[in-house]
Amino acid sequence: MQRVEITARGDVQKVGFRDAVQRAARKLGLSGTVQNVEPYDVRIVAEGEEAALKEFVKAIDIQDGPIRVQELDVSWAPATGEFQYFKILRGDWQEELGERFDTAVVLLHRSIELGEQNLMVSKESLAVGKMMLEKQDQMIEKQDRMLEKQDETLGEIRGMRSDLQEYMEKRLSRIEEEIVEIKRSIRELGG
Repeated sequence: MQRVEITARGDVQKVGFRDAVQRAARKLGLSGTVQNVEPYDVRIVAEGEEAALKEFVKAIDIQDGPIRVQELDVSWAPATGEFQYFKILRGDWQEELGERFDTAVVLLHRSIELGEQNLMVSKESLAVGKMMLEKQDQMIEKQDRMLEKQDETLGEIRGMRSDLQEYMEKRLSRIEEEIVEIKRSIRELGG
């Protein structure tokens, strides 16, 4: 069993850092305490298996949301066994209440920022969607024009086929008449 004493510096007070530390410690089966210290730091004492403590140190180096750990001063020692579980040592109730309000304001502000970002993304998506619909409409218009041209071409081909058929029928009729005439002439000459 080992003991680790940590001073966390950065944006670690009034942002929910102590709660995050307590969750990480409980998850890893550690015992100890976490508390705010003047002026802006957080002091953490944890005891447990060395591997779990090393994972704990990594887990509390948080850079998420309003929590921004800038530095962790870490010192190691043998465990004393003085803790039964991991808990938050809180200040007087007015200070704690003020911190909870500060945390709520930070989280609300972050929520508003995310909402605004989502709104911007939605507006951009809408604009892209409109542009895609316009392109789709243009493509449909082009397809309609192509179908009209195709219909015109088919009409012309049908007309040409009809004209060709009529021409061929007339030509064949004329050839048949000429063959009849040639046969008659041959009979008259030699016949």
